[in-house]
Amino acid sequence: MAAIKPEYTGEWRFDPTHTRIGFSTRHAMVTKVRGAFNDLEGSITVDSQNIDRSKVGLTLKVASIDTRNADRDQHLRTNDFFDAPRFPEITFLSNRVDQVDEGHFIVSGDVTIRGVTKEISIPIDFIGVERDPMGNLRAGFEGSRRIDRQDFGLKWNTALDSGGVLVSDKITLEFEVSAIKVGDGPIAAE
Repeated sequence: MAAIKPEYTGEWRFDPTHTRIGFSTRHAMVTKVRGAFNDLEGSITVDSQNIDRSKVGLTLKVASIDTRNADRDQHLRTNDFFDAPRFPEITFLSNRVDQVDEGHFIVSGDVTIRGVTKEISIPIDFIGVERDPMGNLRAGFEGSRRIDRQDFGLKWNTALDSGGVLVSDKITLEFEVSAIKVGDGPIAAE
């Protein structure tokens, strides 16, 4: 298994304009609805010598949920789902990073949604590192993980005539992360 390059050690901040933290779920049992959180902050602290000591943190602002339907977004912000006034953030803080093989990791940690905290493990692929046109050292990561929304108190639903439900309990979390190394480029140094 290839080692993480020593120059990758340090803090990397998520670039919110090039990062998508989203989700998809079945609607009416036959189609998918996709959404994302547009207001987010995240960071990765890489320890190339001891990858298991690396850390990942993420905060999503619930009010920024965007499913391309204003009425649905407003409903998702209510007590039926995320209850944004009482629980304005969704957070993730890793407690372990394991390298499975070259470019593939499992990031495990605590996710808190609607005041409920559960440990989850997320398979993450390291896409690569490049210097962007502004001179920033930029890394890309992708991954996904299915969760049961009811585990986090997201229980609202409506029965369908067919016996199914309007919103699936299974939610696929989707991670497309672009991170900039702090102190290694013009934007990161500001």
